[in-house]
Amino acid sequence: MTMIAALFVIGAVFLGMEILLPGGILGVFAGIALIGGVVLAFLDFGLAGGAVALIVALILVVLVLYLEINILPKTAAGKRFFLNAAISGASSTARENDLTGKSGVTSTTLGPSGYILIDGKRYEAYSRVGLLEKDVPVKVVGADNFRLIVTPEN
Repeated sequence: MTMIAALFVIGAVFLGMEILLPGGILGVFAGIALIGGVVLAFLDFGLAGGAVALIVALILVVLVLYLEINILPKTAAGKRFFLNAAISGASSTARENDLTGKSGVTSTTLGPSGYILIDGKRYEAYSRVGLLEKDVPVKVVGADNFRLIVTPEN
């Protein structure tokens, strides 16, 4: 009986600690511990004892998940784990498409990728003509994924 209770406690603790180490590692160990406890209950106490252990394990999982999802975010410690603010902004591709036709200067060597400055802002850029030294005037001719495509300004 002690081993079954210990496996249930270990399973509940691992399931609760899953929030600190996401990725499923502790969740898998929690599942193994809980299943081990249920199997031991079936072996030691037969069908009725195993069924009770299975129900207790399911209630334990639901209780731990309820505490993690509903109670923990409201505590002082839990507020450090959860994102409460909304993130807003525009995709960089939409912003970079507005820069087509603008002039700037290389802030690093483009060989063929690097950084340029346009109106004091730094953008990742790709040189269509290959190597461009630092401080070369460039013109934006397009955008590709998350970088600007530039050519030397004539």
